[in-house]
Amino acid sequence: MSAPSSNPSANPSASPVAAPRMHQPLAERLRPRRLADVIGQQHVLGPGMPLRLAFESGRPHSCIFWGPPGVGKTTIARLMAEAFDAQFISISAVLGGVKDIRDAVQQAEAARAGLLPRATIVFVDEVHRFNKSQQDAFLPHVESGLFTFIGATTENPSFEVNSALLSRAAVYVLQPLTPADLKQILALAQAQQALPAIEEEAIERLVAYADGDARRLLNTVETLAIAAAQEQRAQITDAWLLQVLGQQLRRYDKGGEQFYDTISALHKAVRGSDPDAALYWLVRMLDGGVDPRYIARRMVRMASEDVGLADPRALRLALDATEVYERLGSPEGELALAECVLYLAVAPKSNAVYRAYNAARAWVQKDGTRPVPLHLRNAPTKLMKQLDYGKDYRYAHDEEGAFAAGERYLPEGMAEPHFYAPVERGLEIKIAQKLRDLRAQNAAARNAAAQAQGTAQTGEEG
Repeated sequence: MSAPSSNPSANPSASPVAAPRMHQPLAERLRPRRLADVIGQQHVLGPGMPLRLAFESGRPHSCIFWGPPGVGKTTIARLMAEAFDAQFISISAVLGGVKDIRDAVQQAEAARAGLLPRATIVFVDEVHRFNKSQQDAFLPHVESGLFTFIGATTENPSFEVNSALLSRAAVYVLQPLTPADLKQILALAQAQQALPAIEEEAIERLVAYADGDARRLLNTVETLAIAAAQEQRAQITDAWLLQVLGQQLRRYDKGGEQFYDTISALHKAVRGSDPDAALYWLVRMLDGGVDPRYIARRMVRMASEDVGLADPRALRLALDATEVYERLGSPEGELALAECVLYLAVAPKSNAVYRAYNAARAWVQKDGTRPVPLHLRNAPTKLMKQLDYGKDYRYAHDEEGAFAAGERYLPEGMAEPHFYAPVERGLEIKIAQKLRDLRAQNAAARNAAAQAQGTAQTGEEG
């Protein structure tokens, strides 16, 4: 976002700021007219920074702006077109399609073939909304130099943009605007008399609501200005601001990358045994409007993946928290989720179950289909018994300690894979010791059996 230009000649096609078209949204009226007016993004636009150097080079190049909403992606793209005196064609991937791409190609060809040839910049907003074939339609024209491609996306381009297109475009990561940036934009709005006087406490709350998004800030300012005018209010107070806004502004993007980043942070905080951080991310998600049932499902996963048999109670508690939320709903049921996330964070950690399951899956996928040994097969019919199904099977409960020492339960010829390796934490300390004892009994029984078989063979040969 930016200050309005004090030099209208910097953009002859733009309406002078001194006489704005009042029917335009405030965010559009305050859109920058010069690169120097841009507020924020100094990590790419500051002196000597990569995007600034691209402007100063005089040579446009294809690029992708990746960042959250309201941080200046469209503004910077427009400024690039003005800096290079290029025709600017904007396509919305939400509403557009292949026809819009064809139209852009025709306009670019016409601009290049005109009496005064001009370069063309094709800007695609929300480019991640285009499917693979639609994105591929840009490739030949980008390669031929017919136009410069600029995409804007709120999603990670590594996942959402075709690799072929991605390889032909520089990626610039734009950051959420800082509170200082947003206060500067708010001051510009006040200078334009877009809202009445406002208390410092109300400014702080408004900036927090905007959460780095200049468009959200300015749209909210317009809402407040209309409400204040209707009530003939000369000043916006913090109390009145809360009354007007209520809970309508959620500082969360339930469908975008922030959603996955935040659940990732919650999961990692639990895994890292930091209860305060885990509770913080839980509340951030709840405050942002995430479905608590989704969080509950993820906590069940955490209990299995990161706690496992080090504390089997964790899984039961996660299931109980899910049931409690289903019974009570919000906000009462959210306390059970908080209890669960704290328990998961402080519980002893083990991913032995997770690693064992993945190891077994990988083994089965690459291994052949080994037959079930005869002694492990079920024999419900006389024919099956005649075929030795179930023959010599040892019923563990009839053995000492309910353990058939030396018995084999894997397919013939398959070595002991030892998928499960318990850690020395929590209950798994005891599990590991028990497994060592059982394996020692197996080894002793099998050695004894082998010696007995060897003695019998020697006797037969004698």
